[in-house]
Amino acid sequence: MSTAPTRRALVIGASRGLGLVLVRELLRRDWHVTATTRQATGELQADTDGRDGRPAVERLEMTSADQLESLRRRLNGRRLDLLFVNAAIDRGDLPIHEVPTDMFTEVMVTNALSPLRVLEALRTLVVPGGTVAVMSSEQGSITRNTEEGYELYKASKAALNQLMRSYATRHADDQHTKLLIDPGHNRTALGGPDAPLMPRESIPSVVDVLEAQAGAPGLRFLDRHGEPVPW
Repeated sequence: MSTAPTRRALVIGASRGLGLVLVRELLRRDWHVTATTRQATGELQADTDGRDGRPAVERLEMTSADQLESLRRRLNGRRLDLLFVNAAIDRGDLPIHEVPTDMFTEVMVTNALSPLRVLEALRTLVVPGGTVAVMSSEQGSITRNTEEGYELYKASKAALNQLMRSYATRHADDQHTKLLIDPGHNRTALGGPDAPLMPRESIPSVVDVLEAQAGAPGLRFLDRHGEPVPW
C-alpha cells in the first residue's frame, strides 16, 4: 500500500497567535513542521514536549542577521515544501507625522525588510514546486486604504507587498509558488480583543489556500478564502 510523501514546512514566527495556530493546523494535516520562536519557552515549546519532538523548534530573532545565518547553517540539507514567514509588530495608532523615527525604523525593519531577508537566506531549501509564503494583510492594500488609522502598520504591509513583488520578479524562474496571505482581522495580541475572527477559525482556511495553490506559478496576494486582494 502506497503512502503519501511527507510534506515538510518551516514556519518563521510561531511563538503565539496566527503562527502558533498555523503550526498546529499543519501538524494536524500530517505535515512535518519546523518552527521558529524568539524565546525558548512558551506554548510552542509545550506542544513540542507533548508531541514526541514535533514540531522541531529553532530559535530565531528574525531581525538579527547573525541569528538568521546561524539558522541557515543548522538547516543545511533540509528540503522544504513550504516556507512561511509570519511576523509583524504594531506600535499604535499614530498619524504618520507623529511617528518617531526609531519607531518607524523598527516597524519597517520587522514587518517589511526582515521577512525578505529570511526568504533570501532560506529559499534554496524549498524544493521545485514548493511554496514561499508571507503573512500579509488587507491593510497593506493601497486600493482598500479608505479608512483612517494605523498609518505606519499599513505602510509597512504595503512595503512588504512591494518587496515581495520585487522578490518574485527577481526569482521568476525558480519554480516556486509565491504567496502573500491576508488571514483577515483576527483576535490576537496584534489584532486586538475586538477582532471578528479567531485564529482557530481562519487558519484552517489559510492552510486550505496554501495546499490548493501549491505548484501554481507566479505571485498572488490572496485572502483566507483564496480570493485575490487588490494591490
